[in-house]
Amino acid sequence: MFTSNKTVRKYIRFYGDVQAVGFRYYACKAADLYGVTGWVRNEYDGSVSMEIQGTERQIDDVIAALDRGTYIRIERMEVKKLDLISDERGFRVRY
Repeated sequence: MFTSNKTVRKYIRFYGDVQAVGFRYYACKAADLYGVTGWVRNEYDGSVSMEIQGTERQIDDVIAALDRGTYIRIERMEVKKLDLISDERGFRVRY
């Protein structure tokens, strides 16, 4: 299977057991490991939002790493494609 090396940016909203389980911490660690940029934050409704930029493979690897988290249980995700941010550096928690 061919995986594109083209950089994309996505907004992802995660639902399930995603707050108070280390989700944001693991997201930052996985983002650093797989070389993506963006941010992650808790939402008032108990979900977690993320903007993530990298290749499809890198983004899939970050999500897979989160899904392997001990207490994290992703029930569903809403995904939207976004325009790239060309000068973004790093991945951080937003408040």
